[in-house]
Amino acid sequence: MKIFGLNITRASAEKALHNVGSALRGGWSRILEPFSGAWQRNAEEKRGDLLTYPTLYACISRIASDIGKLPFTLQQRLASGVSTDVANPAYSPVLNKPNGFQTQGQFREYWMIAKLTHGNTYALKRRDLRGVVVDLYILDSCLVMPMVSDAGEVFYQLYTDPLNTLPNGYPASGLIVPASEIIHDRCMTLHHPLIGVPPLAAAYWPALKNMKILRSATEFFANNAQPGGILTAPAGMSDEDAADVKAYWDTNFTGTNAGRVAIIGADMKFTPFAMKSIDSQMVEQMRYSDEQICQPFGIPPFKVGIGTIPSGLGVDGVNQMYYQDALQTHIEHMESLLNEGLKIAAPLSVELDLAPLLRMDEAKRAEVETKLVGGKIKLPDEARQRFNLAPTPGGSTLWGQQQDYPLGMLADRKEWDPAMQPPAPAPAPPEPTDPEPPAAELSESDKALIAWARSMEATNKAISAMRKVALPEAANV
Repeated sequence: MKIFGLNITRASAEKALHNVGSALRGGWSRILEPFSGAWQRNAEEKRGDLLTYPTLYACISRIASDIGKLPFTLQQRLASGVSTDVANPAYSPVLNKPNGFQTQGQFREYWMIAKLTHGNTYALKRRDLRGVVVDLYILDSCLVMPMVSDAGEVFYQLYTDPLNTLPNGYPASGLIVPASEIIHDRCMTLHHPLIGVPPLAAAYWPALKNMKILRSATEFFANNAQPGGILTAPAGMSDEDAADVKAYWDTNFTGTNAGRVAIIGADMKFTPFAMKSIDSQMVEQMRYSDEQICQPFGIPPFKVGIGTIPSGLGVDGVNQMYYQDALQTHIEHMESLLNEGLKIAAPLSVELDLAPLLRMDEAKRAEVETKLVGGKIKLPDEARQRFNLAPTPGGSTLWGQQQDYPLGMLADRKEWDPAMQPPAPAPAPPEPTDPEPPAAELSESDKALIAWARSMEATNKAISAMRKVALPEAANV
């Protein structure tokens, strides 16, 4: 039989398959009676009722809606190591529109709701004639049973529901498909590797306690905030008379009739119960339980309206802490499971765009983009795009100041920087010479006078030399 583009051989598969942890699956998903006979008295606690508790609902809704608003992107890693958005006809259609009745955001939200409330998310693949996955359906986790064959292969037994209707011809025991046709995301696997236990299981008791407090408070205020009391008769009365008086009192003087005038005889007295302040600290009790509910989900209490933001923690710090504690694990699991389930191999990969989650305020974003452009990490046009601004001339180039040099050149600065070179020795000054006019410009008398002066100079030098030789003691005169 061919189902969703896959050939299924029913008989051979069913013989060797065994249910996985059927008893364990019911351990957390069924909320048992708090006491014997509670079901008959409508006093049992159901998971559907528990999910309506505000703090528990807020934790599940916050995580599911925040991951739901992170769009799928198909990334391709280039040879330079940079990733860029691409479109691929084999993967982009199913990522943009997972199925016919859910958008991207609704698909991711339902994925997370199933995981957080049931511990397991099962996505069934539908293939075309080429074997390419064209649709993904999130199944009801209560209608899927993991199974393991004697050979250690994993299968899933599927049952129908009104929305995800299986084709005609599937067996009454459910359709069995191999693990290759199911994307299975699970929470912590405390009991079995194929059975996830949701954070709802850990948040059960504090949520149940606060639900009971709310119900008790509702009943108290429905009685016009009047506590109960005791009717006493000094002479005593029989059990039948006491039952009649109680029924009469409850009918006429409680609920909407509280505060009406009561007339009783036989010296009967009504003594109301007094509420002590230590017994009425409902707000403190509920706050403590609400913080315990947030713990399994990894949500800071102030994200669901409990308490205040720690001092000194800005908007970006709050978002970063929330992402690391509550969202990062779910996001990375979803990305890796989609890559594996859709057979997306490197250099392509599915990633969730974190920009809507880690969005900063306008002033902080401008400061960050300015530093990135000034540090030559981003192009000016890339920074302008974050503010929905058009490219500008020269914005596709990294700009730097002229005096900036690479670090390698600065290390060898002594070799090329003239300021780092040792100073050159100063040249020796030339010997002084008397300027002498050209011979053609002198008259005969001038020439004779120059010749006489030179002869006199030569004579004086000769006399001085002779005196130094003959009279050494006169050399200093």
